[in-house]
Amino acid sequence: MEKQQKSKLCCRVVLFPQPYTGHITPMLNLGNALYSKGFSITVIHTHFNSPNPVEFPNFNFHFIEDVLSKAKTPSSGSLDTITILNKSCLESFRNCLSQILEDASKDREPVACLISDPLWEFAGVVADQLNLPRLALRTGGLLASILYESLPLLQEKGYFPLQDTQKEEPVLEVPPLKVKDLPPEVHHDVLLGMVKETKRNCQGIICNTFKELEGSILDRVHGNFLATPIFLIGPLHKISPTTTSTTVTQEQSSITWLNKQAPNSVLYVSFGTLAAISKEQFLEVAWGLAKSQQPFLWVTRPRLINGSEKNDELFPEEFLDIVSQRGHIVSWVPQQEVLAHPAIGGFWTHCGWNSTIESICEGVPMICLPFFGDQKMNARHISDVLKVGLQLEKELERQEIESVIRRLMVEKEGQEMRERVNALKEKAQCWLMKGESSYESLDRLVSHILSFCGAEIMRS
Repeated sequence: MEKQQKSKLCCRVVLFPQPYTGHITPMLNLGNALYSKGFSITVIHTHFNSPNPVEFPNFNFHFIEDVLSKAKTPSSGSLDTITILNKSCLESFRNCLSQILEDASKDREPVACLISDPLWEFAGVVADQLNLPRLALRTGGLLASILYESLPLLQEKGYFPLQDTQKEEPVLEVPPLKVKDLPPEVHHDVLLGMVKETKRNCQGIICNTFKELEGSILDRVHGNFLATPIFLIGPLHKISPTTTSTTVTQEQSSITWLNKQAPNSVLYVSFGTLAAISKEQFLEVAWGLAKSQQPFLWVTRPRLINGSEKNDELFPEEFLDIVSQRGHIVSWVPQQEVLAHPAIGGFWTHCGWNSTIESICEGVPMICLPFFGDQKMNARHISDVLKVGLQLEKELERQEIESVIRRLMVEKEGQEMRERVNALKEKAQCWLMKGESSYESLDRLVSHILSFCGAEIMRS
């Protein structure tokens, strides 16, 4: 990220992310990229799960009311809570955006456009009412977009309700997915709402991906959005990283520990900021790690276990004795720094898109344990298309966990995956160079945004 703007454009961009780390991070990365190109950046955010404005001195923040910030119990981050946010934030968002536009007209700095997360189902309507162009930032992978677009067809074909007896069957309409990768019907309204919001008078779709990562899917995405320009400008965290975009405290003991480990020897284990497992599953993970006899760095954040704020008391004493010399257990880590460390040889992940693309960009193969949302589609793409990861296809069970860890970390299969993911890492670096795909897409996006306000570049 450039610390200072090299040129100043006389227009502003307003960002409106969903208030979860997997959505906030790429939106703020995008904001940094646009700021480095000369745009002024305003962020509209809920009070719930809000980033600290002090950490983003180049942005102007406006906070809107929501019901979750006043809730006594933490939000699970499920699609149900997104529905709650959509119902509670419409008026406060409309009032906030109206005020921003009014202030901008006084300052003679027009707002060029709104860039919103399409999970906000009302953002397009409000932008239309205020005659403000809007673009959508898709924070997930393209395979998930294809699936969500295909849900009405899959309903028509009889895939729903999902049947356990058919869960291993292929979804012929959306390869390489299996039936068990499909979202349950209870989530379809939210997902179809996101598709509708992406298409509703949307002047552009921005995707945190790059051609070599999802090129096989790109033609189908273009077919679904014929009249809408699409900008592949990933990996966003490499184009313009944020200083931080999570309220979770990061600590450095993990880096000190990694510095003492052999190259490619450590399995990094983290299931993101929202996923939760049962006590029984937690113990299976623990004993699978112990039985694998491989060094590991395991993030056991608060609320990782359903119904428990703390995890420490759940570790059996004999487990801690066994792994004391080769395991390091922490509550959080600086993930990008960890993945870039030469000691890391594998990543056991929930397959959120940010974690997926960060792992690929550092050449780290994966063990996939998806929980919800687009994670199952990402995991299938990792294992079956890119072939840079292994799926835990069964229930969490210590023998399978041990086997999969050893396949990734010490066997030939894992080495072959490491070679493939390193090739993708090199291609990701290439796409960011001048004249290459992501670099050129960002320049096209800048020109596209400038066309909305007819702004002239004012050199500072």
